Amino acid sequence: VQLVESGGGLVQAGGSLRLSCAASGSTFTINAMGWYRQAPGNERELVASITSSGGSTNYTDSVKGRFTISRDNAKNTMYLQMNSLKPEDTAMYYCNLRPGSYYRGSYYYPPPGYWGQGTQVTVSS
Repeated sequence: VQLVESGGGLVQAGGSLRLSCAASGSTFTINAMGWYRQAPGNERELVASITSSGGSTNYTDSVKGRFTISRDNAKNTMYLQMNSLKPEDTAMYYCNLRPGSYYRGSYYYPPPGYWGQGTQVTVSS
């Protein structure tokens, strides 16, 4: 699996960016994809995730109402629309894909999955 992020850049506070993550190779029918971010000196944190059906999304509290995760399975691409950006959103943003499985009525997406190289997002005040 190869994951390539794009769309990062420098933006003023209050602005918007749209990140993309293009997947290639064996992307797996059942999977969960997510956006993580890591600022200098901080641990990598989950920003948002979405299942392969698109039916389940999850956001960290600090981005709820501002960020929207989506995916286009026909294009094997995931997106993160980021609005009302704040300086504290400044970080390297990474794309992640976890192959999944279905067992006894539940889906499982064990870590670590596959990672992209990241795209830098810098929000100036």
